[in-house]
Amino acid sequence: MTKKDIVKQIASELGVSQSLVYEVVQRTFDGITETLAAEHRIELRNFGVFEIRLRAPRKARNPRTNERVDVPQRAAVSFKPGKEMAQRIATIEPDQLARPVAETRCPVE
Repeated sequence: MTKKDIVKQIASELGVSQSLVYEVVQRTFDGITETLAAEHRIELRNFGVFEIRLRAPRKARNPRTNERVDVPQRAAVSFKPGKEMAQRIATIEPDQLARPVAETRCPVE
């Protein structure tokens, strides 16, 4: 589902224009982004917590040359689902997922 799909669905359910819903959805996303940038954490009750965490520096390999590469420490957004979301997701059967589960990555030697 894309942002456009979300806008269409909400507009249809509420009987309001897509342009109004788009503005509200976009401002919500902008608010989340701005809060994360300023405060490094935003908690949305019953939905989840977005938080900026530092990823440790690591070794990787260039897939073209197989050369070892140092990847520096960096900030990344993490998300921890709230209780209600976690409970709803837990009821999803694996065969209902659109894509297969990704394989785990092997550590670089």
